[in-house]
Amino acid sequence: MSHRLLLAVLPLVLAASTALGDDPKPGGRTLTGKDALGDWTTDAPGVRRKITVDDLATPYDTPSADNFPRVVPRPEGAWPEAPEGFEVTEFATQLVEPRVIVRAPNGDLFLAESRANRIRVFRDADGDGTPEVDEVFASGLNRPFGIAFYPVGPEPGYVYVGNTDSVVRFPYEDGDTKASGEAETIVEDIPSGSESVGGGGHWTRDLEFSPDGETLYVSVGSRSNVDDDDREKRRAMILAFDPDGKDERVFAHGIRNPVGLATHPTTGQLWTSVNERDALGDNLVPDYITHVEEGGFYGWPWYYLGPNQDPRHEGKRPELKDKVIVPDVLLQSHMASLDLAFYDGDQFPEEYRHDAFAAEHGSWNRARRVGYKVIRVPMEDGKATGEYEDFLVGFVTEEGDVWGRPVGVAVARDGSLMVTDDGSGTVWRVAYTGEK
Repeated sequence: MSHRLLLAVLPLVLAASTALGDDPKPGGRTLTGKDALGDWTTDAPGVRRKITVDDLATPYDTPSADNFPRVVPRPEGAWPEAPEGFEVTEFATQLVEPRVIVRAPNGDLFLAESRANRIRVFRDADGDGTPEVDEVFASGLNRPFGIAFYPVGPEPGYVYVGNTDSVVRFPYEDGDTKASGEAETIVEDIPSGSESVGGGGHWTRDLEFSPDGETLYVSVGSRSNVDDDDREKRRAMILAFDPDGKDERVFAHGIRNPVGLATHPTTGQLWTSVNERDALGDNLVPDYITHVEEGGFYGWPWYYLGPNQDPRHEGKRPELKDKVIVPDVLLQSHMASLDLAFYDGDQFPEEYRHDAFAAEHGSWNRARRVGYKVIRVPMEDGKATGEYEDFLVGFVTEEGDVWGRPVGVAVARDGSLMVTDDGSGTVWRVAYTGEK
């Protein structure tokens, strides 16, 4: 069955399930168990999935796959697909590896073009979806990723940038489109993503300030898949610093690659979007999205998702077995969950308020592709329901090639959702145009 035909049939199947008594939700019922583990051909706007630890596969129940995506130019007529009532348009194109995108307090959008080693700023003051300003704010960086403004609030004085090996900041005044001064190094010795001694591996460094502005969080992914040697020191964790880069401490650890960081708008809790380990089979280990507990241990590399020991570390660190925190939302394995943001706008329908959106860059360690989409993570009273919903799909061709790979998500001043795509070098704008 072709992808196009399957997408046409799937909503009818889900609707029939709802008619038979399943919980009515956008797209139909929530897929659970093995049904939730499907590949990209089962993706469609509104499809929901819920994966639990009871659904975990057995290590090596399938071979470990090397199935890297073939990135192709966007085919004629191909376009991202969002739920009914939403319109997807191009906001900016011909960008060089657009990664994290962040809204400044005045509404400007700051974007990390990581491979170009620069930060770009866009301004769409009238909210028509076309930026009037498109400027390079700063260049000469080292694989920049995370961006944050300090002090927290409407009048920041600095823009912080997470290089792969450091945190720097630039002086900033409301409306600046070019840095008015040189980069000041705040943290100079973060384990890097370069291939120097102790470097390599996961290179992204996201940044987030606590709501009170007293703590700067920095995400640092592991160097390896599951190694536990000295090269993993100060890695696979979220580090915390004072705003001036002093007083380093470990906020949480055992997190293989905490790519994205975000703060819930009402609870003030820190959340992260995580790439878990590879080479245990198609459906192990699920990536995840979770709130982060201070001092929490999330298992890597010895355990995963609770007291499940990685067979490559059999018998190691038994004292940690019962200390592993189970994350809030388990995702399809190997989706490569990257940036996330909470919806704090008022353009979308009310049921989206304070839900999370996360970009799924797409798999390589799976025989059948998963990811290559943006998902919605429903929240109730500041807590995740455990489900997630396909929100923006359509980046995979019928042949299984890939033309787009979502990375960053941010809520614009007008309430639209901005999505960066480093496959096509585009920032997509998703606006709600339906009836509320």
